[in-house]
Amino acid sequence: MSKPTVRYENLGLIDYKDAWDYQEKIFRSTVDRKIRIRNGEKLSPSENHIIFCEHPHVYTLGKSGDKKNLLLDEDNLKEKNVKYYEINRGGDITYHGPGQLVVYPIFDLDYFFSDIHKFLRYLEESVINTLLEYGIKSTRLDGLTGVWIDVGKTSPRKICAIGVKTSRWVTMHGIGFNINSDLSYFSNIIPCGIQDKAVTSMEKELGCKIDMGEVSNILKEKLSTQFDFSYII
Repeated sequence: MSKPTVRYENLGLIDYKDAWDYQEKIFRSTVDRKIRIRNGEKLSPSENHIIFCEHPHVYTLGKSGDKKNLLLDEDNLKEKNVKYYEINRGGDITYHGPGQLVVYPIFDLDYFFSDIHKFLRYLEESVINTLLEYGIKSTRLDGLTGVWIDVGKTSPRKICAIGVKTSRWVTMHGIGFNINSDLSYFSNIIPCGIQDKAVTSMEKELGCKIDMGEVSNILKEKLSTQFDFSYII
């Protein structure tokens, strides 16, 4: 079987809803094409996509989340110029904003492996290996999806949240990786519904601003290595 290919796009700073609509368009097209092929239509295979971007300040609540974990009312949200969406990924509430690298893999896992748990672990491993390039040791926390620092110590800190949706082994949504994030925005929510653990960023851990483009390029390479695919630009 030949190595899968993935079409890469970097959308820069983009409104969350605009990016969500764009993901949905690609996702629905991919799922629809799979159904039509399985029904006997002679179509070219669907493509895999990966989108890198940042968002203006926004809180998103996953379909299994609890709105009580948003600690602001509508007036507070308007006052702070933060948007809020209830969305169709797994997981609870999280924050996206400038300085956070967001990655949306829209993969047909039939090209890789039919195992959503393995898919999540591969996303985590790609972030873990990216952080190692900066001398930051991170790992997983049993029972909780994402990437953490100082697990097993008195103050474990989450540096990357991961939440996805799948249908017919096609994925969407993905990674929120705190690079230079304004962490004060996390104080307005109970991140991922977890009350007793802190959130951090690369900037906070290293004590200086980090080159977002450099991190993006490293993570881009780590993802292709971990999943063993080639990029189409």
